[in-house]
Amino acid sequence: MLSVTSPTLKLQPEQTLMFKEAGEAANVVRQQLLLNKTRIVEAVARLKAFAPTAIVTCARGSSDHAATYAKYLFETQLGLVTASAAPSITSVYLAQPQLKGMLYVAVSQSGKSPDLLAAVTQAKSAGALTLAFVNVEDSPLAKLVDIVIPLHAGAEKSVAATKSYLATLAAILQLVSVWSDDADLQNAAANLPDTLSQAWQLDWQLAVKQLSNATNLFVIGRGIGFGTAQEAALKLKETCGLHAEAFSAAEVRHGPMAIVKENFPVLLFTQQDQAFDGMDSLIQDFRSRHATMLVASEKVTGNDCLPIVANAHPVIAPLLAVQSFYRMANALSIARGYNPDEPPHLRKVTETI
Repeated sequence: MLSVTSPTLKLQPEQTLMFKEAGEAANVVRQQLLLNKTRIVEAVARLKAFAPTAIVTCARGSSDHAATYAKYLFETQLGLVTASAAPSITSVYLAQPQLKGMLYVAVSQSGKSPDLLAAVTQAKSAGALTLAFVNVEDSPLAKLVDIVIPLHAGAEKSVAATKSYLATLAAILQLVSVWSDDADLQNAAANLPDTLSQAWQLDWQLAVKQLSNATNLFVIGRGIGFGTAQEAALKLKETCGLHAEAFSAAEVRHGPMAIVKENFPVLLFTQQDQAFDGMDSLIQDFRSRHATMLVASEKVTGNDCLPIVANAHPVIAPLLAVQSFYRMANALSIARGYNPDEPPHLRKVTETI
């Protein structure tokens, strides 16, 4: 397992709040699935009666990465076009988007950011049905929306969101699995706590070694797994002081590839479904440039590969990859001389207008 000691902080990875809280994710999701079962059924009945014409999501930071995951599930499993709203459209520009007949989904941990509340208020007045995935069940956001799906992640003290992020993805999956009446998705959701436990035990020490002295890197994903790349890039900035940029595997060739030279670090998450097409050639392209590769995949082999939970349903694979990544990022933070619980210049709740 990861056991990096920092001579500066004298801190072991297992001693951080980030480690403790990320390690609680499996139990959080297990409890959430039970506590939200009836609420999800009731929410789906209301959603089906409303029959939205499209879906709009609104979120920031890690919550917005969860909304990326939601977009792919809403569009692939429900056939509903889903767009991301910029909160500043209503809070800064005071615009009034036409949202009648649409489902407006807000994602938040605290549920009290002023710009998010302004966006949801406008959406309701415009005729949208509003729904929130939120961790604080008595928050202003929870009181404002029509449908509340609580995350049940409990208190999260580390600045880096981990278990609350995975709880958000799990809640989105549970909602979509019931809304779509898809038995395979429902089974995948039911098995998620056990597979998250497996993912937490995987050894990504190779990534700690390769990235300990890195100054920047690309994080690549695609499809349902693209939100994983976004989340990983943010956490590497936030907890490790490492400049990381997320790109879709389909987009990275269009310009970013020009700066990939020998020893340039690349963390690549492959999606074990149709989105894998073309990944082989992309990986070989990176390897031919002698980039420092870290590949999280069960379809790719090599001494630059990171272990993942094999044979997982494609819709839960991104959650499992994130769980393994969190353990690595925590250890990498310490190896680079940081405390992942106290990133410089950051605080747990950021209220934007």
